[in-house]
Amino acid sequence: MSHDERQASQSSGGTSAGALAKRVLRSEWQSLSENERAVIDGVLRRLGSEPYAAEDIDAQLSESRSFGQHLADRIASFGGSWTFILLFLGFLGLWILFNSAFPGRGQALDPYPFIFLNLMLSMVAALQAPVIMMSQNRAAERDRRAAKNDYQVNIRAEVEIRELHQKLDVLREAQWAELVQMQNEQLRILQNLLRDGGTLPGPAAS
Repeated sequence: MSHDERQASQSSGGTSAGALAKRVLRSEWQSLSENERAVIDGVLRRLGSEPYAAEDIDAQLSESRSFGQHLADRIASFGGSWTFILLFLGFLGLWILFNSAFPGRGQALDPYPFIFLNLMLSMVAALQAPVIMMSQNRAAERDRRAAKNDYQVNIRAEVEIRELHQKLDVLREAQWAELVQMQNEQLRILQNLLRDGGTLPGPAAS
């Protein structure tokens, strides 16, 4: 890391927008002039002083959700896992096996055709469907807020990049004007020398 990059990292704690930008630029940063670096530093300092538009959507939703929403998320997460599928299959197998092992003796809780089992399955499906829909609605809300936040961040970045390019263009135009002025001055001196019959200084003879 160069001297300029180390200074920027130390002054901003190593995690500011300026230090990050300079680490990303690296070789490009070294090729910039002092004026161009000053412009970039000014824009980055202004960005650092303003509140950043990015937000942690997951953290905000987790803090604001109610107990019912938290429970719905947990139920939907468990209901969509292999653990639930295997446990449910095991329960069904044991229920059918137990009630099929004692036919006609009055000991079966739910003999064939397993009417009580069908009732329980219908109740589970009736309760699980709205719970899953609640969790899906929260996921859709999370996606909408994340997309809105990404859009705001992208707009901010685009505006800052355009502003940075405009300032760099102004600096380059000023440098070109200065170079043209220097070239005109050199041409004027050369014309004066030629008009006065002077000679251009050449290399010293050895």
